[in-house]
Amino acid sequence: MIFETKNLNVGYNGKVLIHNINIHLEKGQITTLIGPNGSGKSTILKTISKFLEKIAGTVYIERNEINSMSNKKIAEKLSVVLTERISTEYMTCEDIVGLGRYPYTNNFGTLTEEDRIIVKDSLEKVNAWDLKDRDFNTLSDGQRQRILLARAICQQPEILVLDEPTSFLDIHHKIELLAILQKMVKENNIAVIMSLHEIDLAPKISDMVICVKGDTIMQYGPPEKIFKENIIEELYDLERGRYNMLFGSIELPCNEGKPEIFIIAGNGCGIPLYRVLQKEGIPFRTGILYENDIDYQVAAALGSEVFVEKAFSPISDYLYKQAYEGLKNSKYVIDAGTQIGEFNSANGKLLEEAEKLNIPIYKNVQCILKAKH
Repeated sequence: MIFETKNLNVGYNGKVLIHNINIHLEKGQITTLIGPNGSGKSTILKTISKFLEKIAGTVYIERNEINSMSNKKIAEKLSVVLTERISTEYMTCEDIVGLGRYPYTNNFGTLTEEDRIIVKDSLEKVNAWDLKDRDFNTLSDGQRQRILLARAICQQPEILVLDEPTSFLDIHHKIELLAILQKMVKENNIAVIMSLHEIDLAPKISDMVICVKGDTIMQYGPPEKIFKENIIEELYDLERGRYNMLFGSIELPCNEGKPEIFIIAGNGCGIPLYRVLQKEGIPFRTGILYENDIDYQVAAALGSEVFVEKAFSPISDYLYKQAYEGLKNSKYVIDAGTQIGEFNSANGKLLEEAEKLNIPIYKNVQCILKAKH
C-alpha cells in the first residue's frame, strides 16, 4: 500500500464538507471518484495532495504522515494534474513537461542530459513528441491534457492525482487519454486516483471506485460492486430504471400516455426505433423480447408496455396471449426487421395476426408520423 487516509475530514475555512474518509491506494491500480457536481471530489483530491489544508485526520504516503514531509519529498512521490488552466508565457510544450523535473534539479532548475531524456520519454508516452516545439497556449484542450499528463509522468511519481482529466475533451480524446493512463499505470507500476464525470467510462478504467455524496463516502469498492442500478441511481438521485448496468448508460424517461404503436423487435433492431419515439414523445409497446436480448435493455426503460420472456425459455402461451391483446389495442405495428427463428416464432405469428386485423405494418417510425399527419 503506497497511500492511505485515516478518518480524514476535508472542507473549507474550517467547515467540514466530507468526514471520515478512509481510503488506500495500491500500485498498479486506478481509483476513481464519482458523484454529483459539487459533491466534494475535487476537494478530496486537493486535500490529499496538500493544495488544501485538511481539517482533521491523517494522510500517509508510504506510512509517512504527509504533513511531516517536505514539499520536495512529496513531489518525488506524488504528482498532480488539476482542472485549473495554467498560465504560461512563451513556453514550449517541452518546457512545460520539463517542469516536472523540478524536484530533482539544482537550485537553478538546470536540466541534465538524463532529465532531457526523461522529458522526451514522457512526451512519447502520451504521443506528443511532435508537439515539443509548440507554444503551449496554442494547443487544443486535448493536446493540453496530454502535455500536462506528460509533465506529471516526467516527475516520475509513485502516485498520480488527476482532477477530471477528461473535462473539455471529445470522445476520441477521452478514450485516448484514458488508454494512455491505463497503459502507464501497468508499465510504470504507479497508483492513480482521479475524478471522472463519465460513469460509462469509469467501470472500464477503474480498479476501485469511490462514490462521493453528501458529507460521506457513500460506497467504496471494485466496479462490479459499485455499478449496479440501485447504487448509481441513489448516488445521482435518478428515477428507478434510469441507469442501465449492462450498458453503463443513462436512459431518458419513457413517455406517458396510451401506447398506439406495437414494435416487434429483437437482436438490437428495436433500439433505434425506441429512441426516435422517445424523442418524439410517443409511447409504445414492444415484444416479444427475451431478458438477455439487447433490445430489452433499452425497452425496459423507454417502453410503456414490454412483453418479455425469461432467457433460453420457449415463449409461453400466456405471454403470447398478453402480447396479442397488446397488438389488438394498437393502431400501428412496426416490423423492426428482426430475424424470425424457432425461439421467437411467436413474433412471426404476431405479424400475421396484425395483417388479419388490418393493422398497418410499417418498417420505420417516419412512415407512421406521416400517416398520423
